[in-house]
Amino acid sequence: MDFVEPVLLVGIGGAGARLAQHAGSITGADCVAISHDSNDLGSPDDIKVHTESHVNPSAYLIRAQAQMSMDKIRGKISDYSTVIIFANLAGKAGCAISPLVATAAKEEGKKVLSFAIMPFRFEKERVFLSGVSLKRLRKSSDSTIVVDNDAILESNPDLTVSKCYDITNSAIMYVVNSLRASSLSNDVNILSTSKDLADVEASLRDSIKMLYEDAPPTAVRKTMLYVFGADNVSVGKINSITSTLSDIFNEQNTSVSLATTQGGKSKVVMVTAVQGTTKFDSYDPLGTIPQENTLDWDEPESSIKTGIELYQLE
Repeated sequence: MDFVEPVLLVGIGGAGARLAQHAGSITGADCVAISHDSNDLGSPDDIKVHTESHVNPSAYLIRAQAQMSMDKIRGKISDYSTVIIFANLAGKAGCAISPLVATAAKEEGKKVLSFAIMPFRFEKERVFLSGVSLKRLRKSSDSTIVVDNDAILESNPDLTVSKCYDITNSAIMYVVNSLRASSLSNDVNILSTSKDLADVEASLRDSIKMLYEDAPPTAVRKTMLYVFGADNVSVGKINSITSTLSDIFNEQNTSVSLATTQGGKSKVVMVTAVQGTTKFDSYDPLGTIPQENTLDWDEPESSIKTGIELYQLE
């Protein structure tokens, strides 16, 4: 995916808004937050999705109300060439609104990059909706980077939930800061990393382990390897981890690119393009049915007011 200036960062929901704001402070790009919760919004340019008097609205209701704000959202993205979306698909707002924003940006002819944060496995009530939303988001994005908090927790069961968030959020910022100097595949990309370790080789092992939680080795097509704190790492060690990665993924079938950045801590972050089935396809039980055998709505599911006194199951 090629980036075209100017760029708009769109943060959806609480986590998405914080990531977009942080990314804006790093890159200098404009950012806007979209949410149904006023606590997620801090700028007059942000967009509030009004859910009327509902105290705890469902994702379907938030999506229906967001559709009423689409003209405002389209107006916000109209002056930009590239739209980068940050959405926590474990949250109601990110799950509900992100597919609508991606679709609107794509219809307006924008380049669309989306960061999708997936829920922990124990958040069972959120898994299905996140899988469906990811499918919609990927369809309307030129490139999607999936961040799986559950995978890093599986690889490091001693971590707390908040520490998992800190690690993956930092990895997202590493990638955002390097976007202008690297290229991303148009396939679905999985971001993997490790907790803070003293050795980049150990960090690489943890990153590969996290990747394998989400996709099999045969699905790997391209890997972007980011080595941060490269001024503290010897050239021989950088060459060693690059060669190791090429050997693991079979250099004839995949390619490995390298980006190095200076910094105080040494760490590895991988963005891996995969093709075929991933863990996230199982989040939607109907997702295994071939597309040509599936009848689906062009618009994602939402709770609309019909004027008929019928109870809507959500």
